[in-house]
Amino acid sequence: MAKFIVIHPVGKELTIEAGTPTGIAVKKNVTVDAYWVRSWYIRDEGNLYCEWDAKDAESIRKVITKAAPKFPTKGVYKLEFTMNSEDFRK
Repeated sequence: MAKFIVIHPVGKELTIEAGTPTGIAVKKNVTVDAYWVRSWYIRDEGNLYCEWDAKDAESIRKVITKAAPKFPTKGVYKLEFTMNSEDFRK
């Protein structure tokens, strides 16, 4: 499975309470081909960044379309690699 980042332009007023129904809907619709891992919200940008493990971008789009068809999505981007600070421990 590859790693992906999905960008959702949700505006600067998102709260946990407002996002919870969408999160529940997405979690109920994940598949073996597309699994939502976690998200980060940057209020200053008005973007929600979601990490996914998936076979391909289309598998993620299918889950989002089914679970939250009106949820705005700016893009689905495959990560070429990830780094962790522990990777550089000597």
